[in-house]
Amino acid sequence: MSFLPAGAVKAADIAQSQDPAAAIREAVGDLTHVEVNSDLVLVGTFIRHEKIRGIIRPDVVEDEHQGKCGLVLKCGPYAYGDWELPEHRGENAPIGAWVVFQIKDAWPLQLNGAPVRLVPYERLRLRVPNPNLIY
Repeated sequence: MSFLPAGAVKAADIAQSQDPAAAIREAVGDLTHVEVNSDLVLVGTFIRHEKIRGIIRPDVVEDEHQGKCGLVLKCGPYAYGDWELPEHRGENAPIGAWVVFQIKDAWPLQLNGAPVRLVPYERLRLRVPNPNLIY
């Protein structure tokens, strides 16, 4: 029996996973009936592994609040830039990509108890192959 809130348990599960993308997708669950509006991108918050370079971090849930990298889970119908050509619209945030954003530009919430953020498409700053590159 856990005395932690559901979000803390899921954040810890993500942090302990060897495959953070799969852990985020599992924690968030089925998004079939979730509709993201306007130009927003739904991003699952990346939570660094609890053990970094042999050191066990005391509070893995910190990344839930300070995480600036996430997995693109779903995009709104206008999640593209005006500067993009029609045939390339939305390529900055394909589903399953790791993206980087400023914390202040994202709206944090929990979806099914998992930490996620809604980020305007134009506020995405980088796409990275590995979320561990970002701190």
